Amino acid sequence: MHNNIIDVLYSKQPQMSVTDRKITAVILADPAVPVNMTISELAKAATVSDASVSRFCRNLGLAGFHELKIELAKVAENQDSYYRSIDPRDLQKSLQAITDNKVAEITGTLKHTAAATIDSILGVLAAASMIQVAAEGDTFPVAADAVYKFNQLGILAVADQSWETAIGQTMNLPVGAVLLVISNSGETRNLLKQIAVAKEKGIAIIALTNRSDSPIALQADWHIMTAVRQKILQSEYFFSRVAAMSAIEALFLLLLARNKNYLQHIKQHEALVATTKV
Repeated sequence: MHNNIIDVLYSKQPQMSVTDRKITAVILADPAVPVNMTISELAKAATVSDASVSRFCRNLGLAGFHELKIELAKVAENQDSYYRSIDPRDLQKSLQAITDNKVAEITGTLKHTAAATIDSILGVLAAASMIQVAAEGDTFPVAADAVYKFNQLGILAVADQSWETAIGQTMNLPVGAVLLVISNSGETRNLLKQIAVAKEKGIAIIALTNRSDSPIALQADWHIMTAVRQKILQSEYFFSRVAAMSAIEALFLLLLARNKNYLQHIKQHEALVATTKV
């Protein structure tokens, strides 16, 4: 398995069956414990059947329970790799939990994607005639940040919070343009429509999602998987902008390191906006 098993569990959890969620909850509570369990012991702890555990392993793309234990053993010693729960009754503990979660998100995100893939993405972005960044809802601030950073480097980038306007932009993308799609779930219908339009025009597509098997990830030419650790209101819905912003920041810094001419463009931009500051 290429990805950290803990990241895989977090990314797949929102789409899991009730039974698979029960097994996942036992594992994520302390990944080191199931390493020394039998399949029957894990099934009992999750109040499911042995067959359900076997099916759970297959749903993760694993050969069986033994492979699950191997993958868990790889990460069991790294306590920072899994989710810390937030206790509103203990503010200090909660702040530390949030810190641990965010560090795990950043670390997981920046380690996920193969260097060869990042190298290809950097080449495509650097050669792009224009970059359109597409995102919706709570993820749009990440798109806005990406647009700011790419334009600072001297690469024309656009985005629009109105999907009607955004799809119009996609329809008008020039030859050599790139569509960068940012989606937590990787399932947003409107973004999939944009991808379809871009594909018809032969536009290169880069996706940032927290599921490698999501529809958007599968439609993209290149995919960066983001690691997510933060629950919203203690629900089963995981969401974070930190992971996606870290990926954008990494691309920005790597592009800058590759081409020092970008630094001159940043300095010119900073000089132009300096008069707006006190």
